[in-house]
Amino acid sequence: MKKVISTAKAPAAIGPYSQAIQTGDMLFASGQLGIDPVTNDFVEGGVEAQTLQAFHNIRAILAEAGYALQDVVKVTVFLADMADFAAMNGVYAAQFDGSYPARSAVAVRTLPKNGLVEIEVIAAPRLAKK
Repeated sequence: MKKVISTAKAPAAIGPYSQAIQTGDMLFASGQLGIDPVTNDFVEGGVEAQTLQAFHNIRAILAEAGYALQDVVKVTVFLADMADFAAMNGVYAAQFDGSYPARSAVAVRTLPKNGLVEIEVIAAPRLAKK
């Protein structure tokens, strides 16, 4: 059985998709851009600021479903320009406590709304929760 996860603390979907879907113990979150959910605009400050905002949005979605960033087992990062990898990676690394999830990072031609970075995650409960 699948459950739709939605929170006003992250930007509303800009298309026909859900912020996240929970099925069993797994949570599949749609890609998050660096959009402030209050203004619906990209945060200023380039790829670093957009990466940080994407993680704020991810945290809000995870929390709505009862998960935390430490429950994330897989991350996919989409960059509009691979030249931004180092800047994104610095912000990314600071989000985790050293126990990093598996990750892919790819450059794409264009992101929705011309964003600089989009991040999607898959989460599963920590063993300590069971």
